[in-house]
Amino acid sequence: MTPPGGLVPALVAMLAAALAAWEWTGPDAGTTRLTSLTRRRRPRDMRGFWTALTRRPRPGATAAAWRAASIELCQSLAAELSAGRTPGDALARAVSSVDPPDPAALAPVVAAARDGGDVAQALLNAAPARGGEGLARLAACWRVSVAVGGGLTALVERVCASLREAQAHREEVAAQLSGPRATARMLAGLPVLGLLMAAGLGMDPLAFLFGGPAGFVCLAVGLALDAAGVWWTHRLVTRAEELTLP
Repeated sequence: MTPPGGLVPALVAMLAAALAAWEWTGPDAGTTRLTSLTRRRRPRDMRGFWTALTRRPRPGATAAAWRAASIELCQSLAAELSAGRTPGDALARAVSSVDPPDPAALAPVVAAARDGGDVAQALLNAAPARGGEGLARLAACWRVSVAVGGGLTALVERVCASLREAQAHREEVAAQLSGPRATARMLAGLPVLGLLMAAGLGMDPLAFLFGGPAGFVCLAVGLALDAAGVWWTHRLVTRAEELTLP
């Protein structure tokens, strides 16, 4: 029968391993700055409960999907306009050819394009707070074209080029920050790695950590320093992205 004193160290070790795995498989540091507002609620079941426990949400993935959809929308719109279609028909066809994170958000844009409504305002309303830069720029192009007449194809092509350049810059920054992100994940797993290495050498680190005041002090200081290192690295990466990304 397992002694009661050995149950607490075992539970703590399991919790530390779970937290380290959670950190290791979690999202990049720059993608945890905003909670996604476009995710649909799913019925609660064991699979969804396990997913919620083992994976944290990736709100940055929604913004990235909107940016990719905006680039694709501008490319399709420019192609439709070059083929000689009217702006409204070209925009409706372009929207139907893309796969945004929330297709319902672009439904008012299609309706405005087909019915002759305020397309620019519809684009602004559909643009999310994060990742909707392309839709906002497209709305500005539409307003300029309506105000001065003509030139929409050239404007859309310029917007598309600028969006591609911004995306290339974003990918370059992400590649440069991959090192600090890997460091943060390594720091998160060091406590568990240290316990496993000590156990492999025939030692009993849990008995020392939970066997007296000195062990408790070492455990508290070690976990605090490790958490501070992870937090500080996360802060540096997040700050670097805020300063370099538009």
